[in-house]
Amino acid sequence: MFLESITIFTDGSSRGNPGPGGFGAIVVADGKVTELGGREEHTTNNRMEMMAAISALTYLSKVKSQMSVVIYCDSSYVINGITKWVFGWRKNNWITSTKSPVENRDLWEALVEVTQGKKVEWKQIGGHVGVAGNERCDEIATAFADLSTGSRQAAPELYSGVLENYRIKNILDIKENVSATSAKSSSKSHSRAKAYSYVSLVDGKIERHKTWAECEKRVKGRPAKFKKVLNEEAEAALIKEWGAGKSGQEK
Repeated sequence: MFLESITIFTDGSSRGNPGPGGFGAIVVADGKVTELGGREEHTTNNRMEMMAAISALTYLSKVKSQMSVVIYCDSSYVINGITKWVFGWRKNNWITSTKSPVENRDLWEALVEVTQGKKVEWKQIGGHVGVAGNERCDEIATAFADLSTGSRQAAPELYSGVLENYRIKNILDIKENVSATSAKSSSKSHSRAKAYSYVSLVDGKIERHKTWAECEKRVKGRPAKFKKVLNEEAEAALIKEWGAGKSGQEK
């Protein structure tokens, strides 16, 4: 398959803010797919979103290609920071308009550095709106975030090989309606829609909740996954994705 540009997907996750975190990235270049990921024990979601982009662009130094780069990212913090805010921050010696030091300056400087000499186009997409690359990066990021220090749990297996053998066959199928403003609208509509239920995963046990208050009570202050679902089919699919085993009793 001939590609006119290098395609990158990124995502970050943290269990607590701050707390254990992970990041994931997928680089599709020169007919090859490379998955990247990593973790930090004490970090934030924003830092992991930035590390995903830094990791992917750093990897490109190994790819002998002069093609432009398109990065799909669901973090408005990263997108706005690297395309708008960073120019004023640098001009003002990394001081914000409110006269406070820029948070995560070390990573912003690193991100600016790895973009030098590259033609990079940043595209914001919605999280969990059906973009296969974003969904896989989320899997990688959350898997690394869930690794405990000293745990025997294995790190997620990362693919590196030819594009035609990659298990996600639709990795490059990105509909225009899930990017930029449309993605924001989609996420906003989902947040306003009435919940069918809330699903939580704590200590390997899945539970379903009728209200957000019940879900929040279970997950607050604990390493956990939780998600709002809009119908019975989505609930069943999520429970299968998170464990496929028996769920806890419905709240």
